Amino acid sequence: METKGGFYITQIKQLQDRIFERLLLENGIEISGGQGRILFVLWKEDHLTVSEISEKTSLAKNTVSVVVNGMVNKGIVERNINPQNRRQTMISLTAYAKSLQAEYETVSGQMNRLFYQGFSEEEQVQFEQYLARILGTLTEALHTNKLCLK
Repeated sequence: METKGGFYITQIKQLQDRIFERLLLENGIEISGGQGRILFVLWKEDHLTVSEISEKTSLAKNTVSVVVNGMVNKGIVERNINPQNRRQTMISLTAYAKSLQAEYETVSGQMNRLFYQGFSEEEQVQFEQYLARILGTLTEALHTNKLCLK
């Protein structure tokens, strides 16, 4: 049986990213999708390391570092030494980033309505359960190095 789930997920992700970035720009929010993912995590829990952000966003550490550099340059986040562990650098929201949260959530709501258009509430729940199951399987395979199924 030929399956296309991974192909569809990739296409959906690409289209969603383009539409979401367009919605952000239309609402005067000039941040990229990667920056938005990092902000989303920091709005939930501020003052994280690059490793923690990487884990929570599923972005590679080097990608997070590059994106954070751009965000620091734009005044969106700042880097500070962790007072409890001077070898750690913490990434923190600036006042500007905090001011974007409400508008970002409005745009995110628009995207969610578009994403789930035509789905019943039950279908949305079921769909997200399937996606969470796939994510869990892939995460476990990556962390346990069990990448082949026999």
